[in-house]
Amino acid sequence: MSDAGVVRRAVVLLSGGLDSATALAEARQAGFECHALSFDYGQRHRHELDAARRVAESLSAARHVVVPLDLRAIGGSALTADIDVPKHRSAAEMGDGIPATYVPARNSVFLAVALGWAETLGAFDLFIGVNAIDFSGYPDCRPEFIAAFETLAQLATQAGVEGRGTFRIHTPLISLTKAEIIRRGNELGVDFGLTHSCYDPGPEGRPCGACDSCLLRARGFAEAGLADPALARG
Repeated sequence: MSDAGVVRRAVVLLSGGLDSATALAEARQAGFECHALSFDYGQRHRHELDAARRVAESLSAARHVVVPLDLRAIGGSALTADIDVPKHRSAAEMGDGIPATYVPARNSVFLAVALGWAETLGAFDLFIGVNAIDFSGYPDCRPEFIAAFETLAQLATQAGVEGRGTFRIHTPLISLTKAEIIRRGNELGVDFGLTHSCYDPGPEGRPCGACDSCLLRARGFAEAGLADPALARG
């Protein structure tokens, strides 16, 4: 809340993974009333939605909305189509090209919906946990994309065109390593045991331990010198 007593609202994209959980914690720390937004988009790792609900509750989000948006209709990704999820890739392989787990234009779509919700809330701040270092080659995690979307947001909305405010896409994690994200989340009180990262979990949600996301998570906790509480919970 500002000095004038006006509520500062933010829409936070929340997947249920450790990055988005930390982004939500950052938004809360910055004094925003947080409105968390998740998507049920036909992803094979739908267990992340349960994690998102847990995280939103634990970090006191004002509201958590799950929008159904079945991207299986267009396919093109190992997360939404019958395509194998890459496993056991080295760090060099993860950084070389765009992986099969890339979902076509996903962050563009998600941010567009978040922008629409922000406009209805009278909010001009959106948070997304993109990262340009440990990011597995996704083009929509880059600073250039975020800057372009900020420009789009101002041009594409009634609030922007009428000059009621300036939209800002906050990317508090964009220049951090996975280990730094984990340390920061730990400082902010994120319970990483509530989060889910695996792209190809078993029927009960147990992580595969071999996809890019699992490997990046494991390396991040190791480099941070911390145990992953999600593994302790089984």
